[in-house]
Amino acid sequence: MPKIVDHEQRRDEIALVACRVVAEHGFDQTSMVRIAREAGYTTGMLAHYFDSKQDIIIAALRLILRRIEERLIGSPAQAAEGPDLLLLLTEALPVDEHRRIECAFWTTFWGQVPADKRLRRINSWVHREYLRLFERCLAQCWRDWPRWPAQLREQVLKSVVTFINGLTASAVANPGDWPADKQIEQLRLQLQLLHAWAMRAAGAAGTHHAVRA
Repeated sequence: MPKIVDHEQRRDEIALVACRVVAEHGFDQTSMVRIAREAGYTTGMLAHYFDSKQDIIIAALRLILRRIEERLIGSPAQAAEGPDLLLLLTEALPVDEHRRIECAFWTTFWGQVPADKRLRRINSWVHREYLRLFERCLAQCWRDWPRWPAQLREQVLKSVVTFINGLTASAVANPGDWPADKQIEQLRLQLQLLHAWAMRAAGAAGTHHAVRA
């Protein structure tokens, strides 16, 4: 009886291998041949699933985004007593080897975006998805979030994403300077500062509105 192949699972396996290869060797040194060898497949088998290296890279991006979303949804931080924002957002940082590979892949991908129109479109989509995920986390964890003006919420959200991207890039480039506990502590401080600033800004906006009324 012929073996039943789960083609979606195989595509994910190849994409995950590509993620590791890019993280270890860089985008330019990653080839279809190298990905196939690391995955234990022939280049012909690889070509059966992907037309080009770029297609594999895009599949890896989608896979990582899905895995991050699954971790956010299934995180222990989503406990019965309420979600913990710091623990939730830590899921997106390179705090262990598994996440370091994902984040190293991201930072390598960012370097390719300016020169490729297709990758720019994909990056825009990924950025929107990240905003959606992080906004969901903020809305779940900060009770004041719904009462803040929309413009303020957008500013806070973009600040969180920008900070996480910058911290990720720093931790990937200089892992010795950014152990997990230091990353988490910096994220904690940033969230505290942002929340305090937003509360003051929301209060000032409410007072201004009341005076005008």
